[in-house]
Amino acid sequence: MALGENHIFSWKSKATQEREYEEYQKWAFPYGELQRENLLVLLKELYPKASTSDTLVPFLTCKELYEGVLKKTGSRDGALHLLIREQKKYKLIIRKNEMTTYLAVVLADKEIDDQCIYPPADEVREKIKELELIKEGR
Repeated sequence: MALGENHIFSWKSKATQEREYEEYQKWAFPYGELQRENLLVLLKELYPKASTSDTLVPFLTCKELYEGVLKKTGSRDGALHLLIREQKKYKLIIRKNEMTTYLAVVLADKEIDDQCIYPPADEVREKIKELELIKEGR
């Protein structure tokens, strides 16, 4: 058993921790386990050699960053431009040159419905190319 599993350094009750975890899961995957599974399939297609945590953590971080910046800018394009321009700020979690990939997946994630059908990886790769043009200043 890992040290973190015991939550021995947490000042929150177990009930509070569980509630916060459930709230986070609802935010991260509002359509539930099917959404998570289908997202992981897409991420595996984009990053075939990476582990689940190596792709899921940066995706969730990017999703949170995008939503936060979107609230501040009020504009989808403004949020994309800002995150792409400032990607170096997040290099500890999102590796160099991967911000556009995760942003493309975040945008795909925003478009799904309760059927949880993500676009094919090739369509996401096309979106990545579009986002790369923003990065290049075009």
